Amino acid sequence: MLAVLGVAAPAFAVMALGWLAARRGWIDRPGLRGIELFVFSIAAPALLFAAGTAGHGAGGATALAFFLAVFSLYAAILLVAWRAGWPLSRSGPMALDGVYGNTVMMGIPLVFAAFGQPGLSVLMVILALHALLLLTIGTILAEIAAQGGGRPWPVARSALIGVLRNPIAMAVLAALLVAAAGIELPPVLRRMLELLGAATPGAALFLLGASLTGFALRAAWRQLALTLLVKLLLLPALVYALGWLLGLSRLELAVATLTAALPTGANAFLMASRYRSGMAESGAAVLASTLLSVLTLPLVLLLLGAG
Repeated sequence: MLAVLGVAAPAFAVMALGWLAARRGWIDRPGLRGIELFVFSIAAPALLFAAGTAGHGAGGATALAFFLAVFSLYAAILLVAWRAGWPLSRSGPMALDGVYGNTVMMGIPLVFAAFGQPGLSVLMVILALHALLLLTIGTILAEIAAQGGGRPWPVARSALIGVLRNPIAMAVLAALLVAAAGIELPPVLRRMLELLGAATPGAALFLLGASLTGFALRAAWRQLALTLLVKLLLLPALVYALGWLLGLSRLELAVATLTAALPTGANAFLMASRYRSGMAESGAAVLASTLLSVLTLPLVLLLLGAG
């Protein structure tokens, strides 16, 4: 238990410091924006590229177990909402809230703290597809809802291009290509990437804490309760079950399950904001799931035997 707390407690302490700094105005918005640009444009891509080319292999079964669970629950939420008579403009954001995790700002630091570089290499398999698949599908559904059934394929193409322009997505893709080609990085380059990447965990958690000042728990509590149940309980349980059935290694199973147990990512809220649909509910899901994860993630780590 102490080992688990040693992994989780520092992470949440840094998040609390970020929240306090933003709340008290110790760092202004332009300052936080500068940290954000550094983390997501330089530090995190460097960390992921270094991890992806470190020589720790991870099979496609990890991604299969993870995304089979994700899309099963995604479809189930949409189906239940449709049967209940909800419009797609409401059920689409809710479904995304229930399955889209904070894989970068929280996932990378926690996986690295719990499992080190080998764990990040496993996480790479999920990161390579996470935003690409979920945000593209979320965009298509949002456009269908907004246009009343209009043609989604041009929207899907623009969403795909937007994801591929993301520095983190490109770093993951580049690392996979370099690793597949068997190219060894020069020691000087690897050390530089590791130095830059070392800034990612703390800065990302700090930013996540600061971002929570912009959300409020004012959404419909029943929808919020269902979202939290799916995101923090059903999804990790289903990923674990499918991973066990597919014969994942202990490390792969642990990383996939921990990733599934992460709180709702802020990109789900940004998607809702873009289409002016479900913003309050999505913001509440980000805030509430992050706060609850202070309790649930240490429990998940303990059950997985991490730390």
